Amino acid sequence: MDAWWQCEVPYPFVPQEILDATDSVRASLPNKYCDPKIAADLFEQVIDEFLLCDDLGLNVLAVEHHAGINSLLGANPVLLGILARQTRQVRILSLGTLISLRQDPVRAAEEYATADVISRGRLEIGFVKSGGSEMASNNANPVNNVERYWEAIDLIKKALSHHEGPFSWEGKHYTHRHVNIWPRPWQQPHPRLWSATGDPDTAAEVGRRGMVHVLILRGPEGTRRAYAAHRQARAEAGLPKVTTDNFAYAAFVYVGDTDDEGLRVGGKLLWFLHTSLKSAPQYSRFLPGTVPPLRLHDPRGVGEGHQALREGSSAPPPRDQTRDGGLSVARAALRRWRSGGPGRPSSPPAGSAWR
Repeated sequence: MDAWWQCEVPYPFVPQEILDATDSVRASLPNKYCDPKIAADLFEQVIDEFLLCDDLGLNVLAVEHHAGINSLLGANPVLLGILARQTRQVRILSLGTLISLRQDPVRAAEEYATADVISRGRLEIGFVKSGGSEMASNNANPVNNVERYWEAIDLIKKALSHHEGPFSWEGKHYTHRHVNIWPRPWQQPHPRLWSATGDPDTAAEVGRRGMVHVLILRGPEGTRRAYAAHRQARAEAGLPKVTTDNFAYAAFVYVGDTDDEGLRVGGKLLWFLHTSLKSAPQYSRFLPGTVPPLRLHDPRGVGEGHQALREGSSAPPPRDQTRDGGLSVARAALRRWRSGGPGRPSSPPAGSAWR
């Protein structure tokens, strides 16, 4: 079993009254509340801690988040390059560049290959689906996010492992006529690949692809479901069984000299969970492609569906109404309304200019 150390580099210095008054501390909190001198001190402290991990033989992990007090690490490749050069023995996991937000996965492949060469083969590459406020911060379309995620991984993997001159990529979401990265990675055919995901569908895809599977704060039951889906899909794909080393779990841990110290300092993690992740509904349940805006499938009717959404119903939408399915369901309901047929909603759906 391996242990990995990470720090999100949060920014806990915004006055509490400002945090209480805003609807979201991610994406829309003005950066006038971020003092660059304090940010520089935070980076210096955390990078020193990364280097201490190298002295102790503890592997390190670099994350990426955008436009929020929960993390100042908006540029994963920058930290990755620092760690690749300044550390000497530990492995470095990028978890990671949010590839479905990037316009050019080939550029991400170049960054990975360069870091792997600088570190002389100590890089591991982790992929995160991203979502929520990071979609807005990166001007990205949340619809088809998962499709872009897997296609970007495929393109990056080929860019890292193809060594016979230029190739072209004509995919559904990415087109690149000339791919031929220099340098190629130190590790052959490429560094080990990880994926952070917890829902059973994408967990199964991680298993089919033979990637390392990492979960973050999913709890016992959610973890069992995800890992079971992974193992089943891996077996169906004809891949050999793996040990627990193929699975990772990220948790918050603080160790003190006494129980009182552990509880006192470790309790600050509650600020991270309860305050630094505060997000407005337009970045969560109202995000296009995530939940159905009108719940047109709901037999209670459009109006009651609206009420359930306003009340923040926690029931997950049916699979056919998430991501790509939302638009087709809306169109079907619109046709029913126009025709006056069975199941007609009580009022025309919003956005009835759809054709």
